[in-house]
Amino acid sequence: MNKRRFWQITPTPMSFLVLATIVMAMAFAGWTAMLNNFAVEAAEFTGANMGMLQSLREIPGFLAFTAVFILLVLKEQTFAVISLCLLSIGVAVTGLFPTIYGLYATTVLMSIGFHYFETLNQSLSLQWFKKDEAAEKLGQLLSVKSMAALATFAVIWLGFSVFQSDYVWMYLLIGGAGLLVTLFLAATHPQFIESAPQNKKLILRKEYSLYYLLVFFSGARRQIFMVFAGFLMVEKFGYDVAEITALYMLNHVINIFLAPKIGSWIGRIGEQKALTVEYIGLIGVFIGYAVVESANFAAVLYVIDHIFFAMAIALKTYFQKIAKPEDIAATAGVSFTINHIAAVVIPASFGVVWLYDQSLVFYFGAALAACSLILSQFITPHLRRVHSAQASQI
Repeated sequence: MNKRRFWQITPTPMSFLVLATIVMAMAFAGWTAMLNNFAVEAAEFTGANMGMLQSLREIPGFLAFTAVFILLVLKEQTFAVISLCLLSIGVAVTGLFPTIYGLYATTVLMSIGFHYFETLNQSLSLQWFKKDEAAEKLGQLLSVKSMAALATFAVIWLGFSVFQSDYVWMYLLIGGAGLLVTLFLAATHPQFIESAPQNKKLILRKEYSLYYLLVFFSGARRQIFMVFAGFLMVEKFGYDVAEITALYMLNHVINIFLAPKIGSWIGRIGEQKALTVEYIGLIGVFIGYAVVESANFAAVLYVIDHIFFAMAIALKTYFQKIAKPEDIAATAGVSFTINHIAAVVIPASFGVVWLYDQSLVFYFGAALAACSLILSQFITPHLRRVHSAQASQI
């Protein structure tokens, strides 16, 4: 009998996405968990430096539309594997350059891999998953992402709290592990057949306008959380790297169990209701950040904010329902660019605002969430028009 070794797996599209998600979550979680403390302690960052770094980090996201041109010579799966390699290498070498410009450079390298992978990951997921199962499976992948991130945070927490490790070795460990899993992924998974041949050109369609607007406001709003919520915890409330990592761990423990349920819930109630709940909640969270004076209450806001991330599944499944099958890859790149238009500007500009009044940054986040709330009320009517148009063509 030919026995299967423990490391052998049956390659499927889902197993590819699971392993790729593990690499992405592991590398990005490690980079994120140590970033604020590494930037302050080793590179001597100010709020303005952090804003500039985050703007630089988002430039590859702004250029995500170029993925469609690279797909002229590379298959999506191959491109995804190369992107994961760049992400892992960028994280691995971060600790070797503890200066302002060194951290800028390694961040850009990491970000190129991260944003290209995220573009391809969305495209492949929406192509491989059926519409009636997409929300649930995307929720399952979020759970996998949380488990991988949780394991990474645990390693970081042990490294700094128990073994007194330094940044150089922790970054090398996490980035190197990501690179090894990526090589395993490439060696064990063949190319899967495309569900529909993808357009290899830039596509902007009028019927996707509402989706583009929602993506734009989502990108702008997300930057305020990604850049300034974590920085608030370190600068204003004095959280150290172990405490920040413990907070991240709590977020992901919750998501492991909650994300699949949120995915199923979105499948039942529909995208408009789910996004309405998300945006109302985010308005309250951002106002909370603006006025908070308690370190414990700030931590509660941070956890609630992270839970709402899972509801972004609804935006992806909304696009899947309105998109032509052949538009998914090209539109994924375009939507990531739209998502990052504000992201390139907001971190640097609001880094300067941060020096004068931190509250204004978060009030602006609440205003962005309010804009998203208004736009989300047009989703159901739009879906009805799309379905009606599709039915008339049959």
